[in-house]
Parts: sequence; C-alpha cells; structure tokens
Amino acid sequence: MTERKVWWKTALGLVFTALMLFPVYWMVNVSFTQTRDLRADPPHWFPWDPTFEGYEAVFAQQLPALGTSLLIGLGSVLLTVVIAAPAGYALALLHLRGGRTLNFLLLVAQMIPAVVMAMGFYAVYNNLGLLNTIPGLIVADSTIAVPFGVLLFTAFMSGIPRELLQAARVDGAGAWRTFWEIVMPMSRNSVLTVSLFAFLWAWSDFIFASTINRNGDLIPITLSIYNYIGNNTTQWNAIMATAVVASIPAAILLVIAQRYVAAGVTAGAIKD
Repeated sequence: MTERKVWWKTALGLVFTALMLFPVYWMVNVSFTQTRDLRADPPHWFPWDPTFEGYEAVFAQQLPALGTSLLIGLGSVLLTVVIAAPAGYALALLHLRGGRTLNFLLLVAQMIPAVVMAMGFYAVYNNLGLLNTIPGLIVADSTIAVPFGVLLFTAFMSGIPRELLQAARVDGAGAWRTFWEIVMPMSRNSVLTVSLFAFLWAWSDFIFASTINRNGDLIPITLSIYNYIGNNTTQWNAIMATAVVASIPAAILLVIAQRYVAAGVTAGAIKD
C-alpha cells in the first residue's frame, strides 16, 4: 500500500512538472522552427528541420539590450546590498527604537503594486531629469529588492551569537568594524540570496522599464522583446530565440546558487 501511494505521488509530480515546463519546451521548439512551419496545422511538436536564423537575429540585434539588462541587474544588486545589509544589521543588533514599526512598514512596502510605484517614480524622475536613464532604472528596480533584503538580513543577523559581538567590543571594535569584519563574513549565504533575488527582479522587470525608460537610448531585454514583438509579428522563431537567450542567465544563476539560497532563506528561522 505504501509503495502504491509513493508511485502515485511520483506520477503526479512528473505530470505537474511536465505541465509547468511545457511552455519552456515550446519556447525552445519554436525558436528552432523554420518560418514556413510556424503556422503548420497540426503544429510541429519537434523541430524536424531546425534553423538557427532566430538566434542569428538575436545576436545581431539584441546584444545591446542584454548588456543593458546585465548592467541594470548588477547595479541593482550593488545598491540593494549596500542599503539592506547595514539596515538589517542595525535592526537586528543595534536595538534601534521603532524597529518593529520599521519591519512592519517594510512588509507594507512589499505589498504596494509595482504599477503604483512606477507612476510615482515617473512623476519624481520627470522633475529630476532622470527619465530614460540607466541610474534611474537601477534605483527603481532596487526598491523592490531592498525591503526583502532588509527583512532577510535582519532575520539572519538576529541569530548571530552575541558572544562574538561582545568579544569584538572587548577588542576595541566599533559598530562599523564589527559589521564589516564579523557580521558580513558570517552573512555570506544571506548576501548571495539577496543578490540573486535582486538580480532576477531587475533582469525580469518590465513595468518600471516601460514606464520610466521607454524612450531611452539603452533599453533592457524585457522592453526590447516587447518592441521586437511589435516589429516582427511574423518572425516568432526570432522572438522565442530572444526569450530563450534572456532566460539562460537566470537559469544558470539559480542552478549555481541553489544551495546558498536554501540556506539564506531559512537563516534565522531556528535559534539555539
């Protein structure tokens, strides 16, 4: 009876996994399909006569957008960690007044729809002259990751043994030296987790890009794909090839950082 239950659970897991991964497979399939076969009826479930013309179009036209997204992602990671790590340290270990209230406000900030924030950024950037600029988009994307980063750093740093901090004070270390030399090295998993999520949010952002960077000289890959669809509605192999190439960096990062993310997300959940 137990083996039968296990078998059914495995079968259901495989079915649900296949359903969730089918759009990814179809994206890859179409990216290799000849233009003349895109409207075949019934559709080709496998690219029997594959072509690389879609990928040739990607590398000929989309490399600037991929580079822009990489720049925005790395900038968002840097800004998020620079703001979130000291804030988490202060909330967790420096006993700030109003810490609980600030944590509550950070939770509320994560519930604000991105569309509402984009409208606010548009009004502010219009007055500051930051519309259609890369720094403006980096700041906007970081606002999504910073609250999450502060909460995660706070949860992890709250579990750091107080004996280590007291020993640092005895040795004459101040708050900043303790932060850089003791707390941050111990927070490696949390730093990697926050960095990964900040990069993925910035890499996949479309709302901020389409609102405050629509007419910029350099646009991210999400906005480039949107424009590409409007200009090439008959070249779906090129559109899907662009989507495949844009998905590769995120997939590689998730595979490489998987165990660090698991450790970082659960950090601080259990205390001795």
